[in-house]
Amino acid sequence: MDKVIGLASTKRVVIFSKSSCCLCYAVKILFQEIGVEPLVHDIDRDPDGREMEKAIVRLGCNAPVPAVFIGGKLMGSTNEVMSLHLSGTLNQMLKS
Repeated sequence: MDKVIGLASTKRVVIFSKSSCCLCYAVKILFQEIGVEPLVHDIDRDPDGREMEKAIVRLGCNAPVPAVFIGGKLMGSTNEVMSLHLSGTLNQMLKS
């Protein structure tokens, strides 16, 4: 869990992803299109990936990837991030 929390705090927007996940790709593109270059950590390429998946779920994410953190705080997975975007809340969070 310490590794996930540590990485989540290294940049304003951090996405835990898997290199072959299409939902992860969609979330990454969303952030790029709104002008944010997130730190993307592919957990399937990390030797601690399995433990990181478990930690992300324990932190409250309904799916281990994509897991989006903004300002070190877990925002959620695809559904939560897309809901924030559609409501305009995501842009407000990124501006503050």
